[in-house]
Amino acid sequence: MSEKTLTRMDLSEAVFREVGLSRNESALLVESVLQHMSDALASGDTVKISSFGTFSVRDKSARVGRNPKTGDEVPISPRRVLTFRPSHLMKDRVAAGSKK
Repeated sequence: MSEKTLTRMDLSEAVFREVGLSRNESALLVESVLQHMSDALASGDTVKISSFGTFSVRDKSARVGRNPKTGDEVPISPRRVLTFRPSHLMKDRVAAGSKK
């Protein structure tokens, strides 16, 4: 398995090479897309990218957890969590990529 991490800089560089925008315009474009996605998720909307997957926000209710070391019960407060569900195409692509 690869240890490489794809960063904003890598995405900007890919846009620069593939689309032909300047490096600065490419970075602004990537930043703008990520900002739109973040804003939508923060407001509770779902972000669906065809052939990639769906990002959504889920509300989790309060519950009682347990400290695995001590066994003590600990209250876990209600919270919102971000979830990602990959598309079938993405699942298939990832599975095919792992067979080297």
